[in-house]
Amino acid sequence: MPNSSSNPAVVMAFGTFDYFHAGHDDYLRQAKELGSSLIVVVARDETVKKVKGAKPTFGERKRLRDVANSPHVDKAVLGNADDKYHVIKKYRPNILALGYDQFVFTYGLKTYFIKEKLDVEIMRLKAFEPQTFKSSLIKKSLPSSTPTPTATPCEFATPSVD
Repeated sequence: MPNSSSNPAVVMAFGTFDYFHAGHDDYLRQAKELGSSLIVVVARDETVKKVKGAKPTFGERKRLRDVANSPHVDKAVLGNADDKYHVIKKYRPNILALGYDQFVFTYGLKTYFIKEKLDVEIMRLKAFEPQTFKSSLIKKSLPSSTPTPTATPCEFATPSVD
């Protein structure tokens, strides 16, 4: 894997990042190692509901804050609910880092890159203990009496929305 100090590439990663955990941290660490700058796109609540059939436990602002607080992340933004590729066009990354289990929205990427004349390399990253660190497993392991917040107040200014 390239080292970020010797590779000036801009890397982009996507995710829901509900229940931010060690698997997410490892995904972001691996992504950052591919270049010098890491932009992470956090899925909007409405996008998560469309893709996974249910809203995330934590609201998009809390998930965005969790990602932005990672030492591996240079910029964290919310995705665009209307145009899933908008952030790729806007930031024009050199590398798109995909998690081992990310397949939604990925099948048409190469065709999209050609159409938009984008030179983007797709890298699939390794899993980190997926039998333990997966948000859906963590959510299932919580007692049913545990409240599941859908939004958390945000203590910073309006986040980037792309």
